[in-house]
Amino acid sequence: MKKFAVLVLSLAMVFSFAAIMTSCGGSQPAEEESAAADDSAIMAGFICLHDENSTYDLNFINAAKSACEELGIEYQIKTNIPEGQECYDAAAELVDAGCGIIFADSFGHEDYMIQAAKDFPDVQFCHSTGTKAHTEGLDNYHNAFASIYEGRYLAGVAAGLKLNEMIENGDIKADQAKIGYVGAFTYAEVISGYTSFFLGARSQCESATMDVTFTGSWYDETAEKEGANKLIDDGCVLISQHADSMGAPTACETAGIPNVSYNGSTVDACPNTFIVSSRIDWAPYYKYAITAAQNGEAIDTDWTGDLSTGSVLLTEVNDQAAAEGTQEKIDEVKAQLESGEIHVFDTSKFTVDGKKLKKSYMADVDTDAEYTPDTKVVSEGYFHESEYRSAPYFDLAIDGIKRLDEAF
Repeated sequence: MKKFAVLVLSLAMVFSFAAIMTSCGGSQPAEEESAAADDSAIMAGFICLHDENSTYDLNFINAAKSACEELGIEYQIKTNIPEGQECYDAAAELVDAGCGIIFADSFGHEDYMIQAAKDFPDVQFCHSTGTKAHTEGLDNYHNAFASIYEGRYLAGVAAGLKLNEMIENGDIKADQAKIGYVGAFTYAEVISGYTSFFLGARSQCESATMDVTFTGSWYDETAEKEGANKLIDDGCVLISQHADSMGAPTACETAGIPNVSYNGSTVDACPNTFIVSSRIDWAPYYKYAITAAQNGEAIDTDWTGDLSTGSVLLTEVNDQAAAEGTQEKIDEVKAQLESGEIHVFDTSKFTVDGKKLKKSYMADVDTDAEYTPDTKVVSEGYFHESEYRSAPYFDLAIDGIKRLDEAF
């Protein structure tokens, strides 16, 4: 570790800091995004799938800046890095620039981050939303996620209250309480997200149902807007999403349909329809991992943040669109989640093909090419999400949710 510390210090003195903005078509002019650094501090690098126009990536970028500035270290951020060889190339460039720890933020970056970890064993590589760290056995490769399903459940509670208000006001009938959801892919992460959101909504509005459409992309504003409009035309009276642009929220604002967004508040653009948003705050993880790397300490192979670590957050409730008493109910349910009084995936609260889930259920945790189920994940009456690895593995198609397409 002494040799590694000398190497990092030497490189940090040689290379001037610039946050490099990289697009799919080439490099854009660099922007300086450095914090004042202690001479002995490690430099951190960040690889983002998109840029600040993506609500998902903006959430990561804000957390990176916040964590690094609080720790007083230099950092470099590379944006618009596709889920391909470009990720490995970006990681190698960050190593050359003197970064001792490097983070990537998108699922498809994983294989390229693993290769970089193998090629640069003196650098720590941390990947958000990945699944393979616990099976790769590399001391310098790590996965991280958070129990965002709890945040989505709480956001769903707000949605259920809004549906109840619409029913009570005579705007809709109870059997018209249909939610629309714009998803990116049919990955377990997305399934876990929309299912937890639906269970939160149904905990307040028993007649709620949900239609889900998929875009096949994490960020496609046109497809996301079209997806939301399709759901609205099909009778959905409230829309949420697991996609990264403003497409769905702006479609809702135009149509006057209540919206629960993701990864940050959209109240400025959608003041009449935005209710609340859940998000992961990555700053706690960044501070933990950077500090560990700087001190030569081991970083968790799989790290899962939660409500108690401040990693799962909700925005302020927009009282203009939300039902009365929404914040109070969110606070109440949040306390119950933190105490263990309730669990998001309580198996008594949902059915699959009309049947309660068996006490034993095998999920794909040790991911292989065939996504073979390998781990028992149901016990004590609930599905233990994100406990056997950080990334979600909930993959059940529960009753009440209709998937409109399976292409992605």
